[in-house]
Amino acid sequence: MNIYIKNMVCNRCITAVKTVLEQHEISFSNMKLGEVELVESITENQKKNLADSFKVLGFELLNDKTRQVIERIKTLIIENVHYPQEKLKVNLSDYLVEDLKQDYSALSKLFSETEGITIEHFYILQKIERVKELLVYNELTLSEIAFQMNYSNVAHLSNQFKKVTGFTPTYFKSLKDNKRKQIDEL
Repeated sequence: MNIYIKNMVCNRCITAVKTVLEQHEISFSNMKLGEVELVESITENQKKNLADSFKVLGFELLNDKTRQVIERIKTLIIENVHYPQEKLKVNLSDYLVEDLKQDYSALSKLFSETEGITIEHFYILQKIERVKELLVYNELTLSEIAFQMNYSNVAHLSNQFKKVTGFTPTYFKSLKDNKRKQIDEL
């Protein structure tokens, strides 16, 4: 049995979810962002108790199939942008279709209707937040960031960054508070 968890977006989230499952004495065989494969099915009472424990930590247990698909799309994009194992070898739509085993136009329509933005816009927002993070770290040049984030060139990155934030990357870097958002707030 799999359970799906909203706002599970980083490795600390995985640790927090593991702790909750251990507290409830629920065994799992596999865990990845947004999804946990349980060893055995759980009762409705256990599910309610888990949901309550997760809610305290800012997570939400997802029972609705639509929400599960939406969260899986978000999780795949977040993993790809913020925790990449390797660069995508296919375009984003093919990547999502391959994982979710659903037609991209159906996924796109579902995502847009539910979230109020397109999958592509969500992807761009995630990329810009990652660029902000890399700018704040001040370890890479803008060219290196553009390459790492799979932009065709610095001008493309700069134009998209300014369109989303209203600032150039250089100006953003000079700001004190840097206006970064938490991943789960996007």
